[in-house]
Amino acid sequence: MNKNYSFIILTLNEEMHLPRLLESIKGLHAATYILDSGSIDATIGIAEKYGAIVKLHFFENHPKQWDFALKNFDIQTPWTIGLDADQIVTPELYHLLDQFKAEEYTGVNGIYFNRKNYFQGKWIRFGGYYPIYLLKMFRTGIGYSDLNENMDHRFITSGKTMIWKKGHLVEENLKENDIDFWFKKHERYSDLIALEEVERMQNKRTQTLKPNLLGNPDEQKAWLRRLWWKLPLGFRPYLYYGFRMFFQFGLFDNKTARRFHYLQGLWFRKLVDKKINILLQKKNLSQ
Repeated sequence: MNKNYSFIILTLNEEMHLPRLLESIKGLHAATYILDSGSIDATIGIAEKYGAIVKLHFFENHPKQWDFALKNFDIQTPWTIGLDADQIVTPELYHLLDQFKAEEYTGVNGIYFNRKNYFQGKWIRFGGYYPIYLLKMFRTGIGYSDLNENMDHRFITSGKTMIWKKGHLVEENLKENDIDFWFKKHERYSDLIALEEVERMQNKRTQTLKPNLLGNPDEQKAWLRRLWWKLPLGFRPYLYYGFRMFFQFGLFDNKTARRFHYLQGLWFRKLVDKKINILLQKKNLSQ
């Protein structure tokens, strides 16, 4: 058994994705823990087939689900790796993990993985989507889930972090081949983000990370998010979409990826701003 790290994976009806992920990591012989939120397909059976330890927990949002997972699984290894069910460890990243020895990383508390995102079978290469570095590996008991987020989940760790630029996590949600699934999912996401932004306006939420354009990848994102919240509602989606397509070269992407940039970078952002305005109007009417 791997003595260096363990895997935690969140699931909900992931029979389409979970075998892919578990096959990509099974040779690492690491303990695998799966927190399921009520799957009604073959997810649990697949997890048990691969020897994973499974717990069930009602899902409220991703940050809270990760918080529960980190606090309720008895991780015995010095490092923890948190993965999404629709991700795959590539052979290059597998090699890095296979060679990983905890004693060689005594001064490091977190490691960022490089993600390659696919939409409907196509790699999203431009538009700010590559490279994207995600903190996925951290010291057990030191890394934690950022509960100041309502939808986007991120792990945070104190101390020094490093980036593995070689090797990738490939992320592709095959359910999104059905575009209706994508729209329904983002309708739900827009509700969560709109509520979160209104709560930030009311000073009910703060940023856990200190915004720093020259800091680690998450501190850079915190700086950009702080800027985003200051931009005018209704105008900022167009500004963001234009920046993504022209300055981040989204126009040079393939046809499917360009459609993704429009949907995720403009349509979705406009929907969020619309729902923020609705929540603000309700708030003003109630006063």
